[in-house]
Amino acid sequence: MMNTQILSALLGFAFVTLFTPGPNNLMLMASGVNFGFRRTLPHMLGVAFGFPLMVAAVGAGLAQLFQVLPLLRLVLKVGAVLFMLWLAWKIAHSGAPEGAAATAGKRPLRFVDAAGFQWVNPKAWAMATVATTAYLPAPGLAGVATTAAVFLALGTCSASLWVLAGRTVARLLRADWHLRAFNIAMALLLVASLWPLLAD
Repeated sequence: MMNTQILSALLGFAFVTLFTPGPNNLMLMASGVNFGFRRTLPHMLGVAFGFPLMVAAVGAGLAQLFQVLPLLRLVLKVGAVLFMLWLAWKIAHSGAPEGAAATAGKRPLRFVDAAGFQWVNPKAWAMATVATTAYLPAPGLAGVATTAAVFLALGTCSASLWVLAGRTVARLLRADWHLRAFNIAMALLLVASLWPLLAD
């Protein structure tokens, strides 16, 4: 049976965590600036669908595996740091949205890349763990499925808004050096978002 009070709390938790800045949103905004909405669509959908899939996996028992195999958690942490540093480098070196020469060899994240990123994103792990331990609105798999559906719906809205915010910012970046400065700032913020993972 669905607990409407917990469902309301889940909606609030999902809204706050999905719409506030974090690695996914910073990357979506940077991609919106550099590549536009249409080219960022696979990245956006990868985030929107990838995180609910992670919620479902954690809710189905993956979190217990990390308690049994603590070395797996360390491997994930190291992988997260390396992958996010690589993404920060890619963002810092992104090209201008206009001109084939400027963007040669550069592209936004693909659907699979963005969905896979959830598994090395420390904020995603924290959100999925809290959501499936404190905010399941129904017992068992029904609660897990409802929680994943909430994150899918709100996550799609959040991802779209961050990409559109990037497009708005892009209109203000008139000169090439403005875009370079923005990309470097986004890359530094992404690196800074690693602090909770490193401090843990």
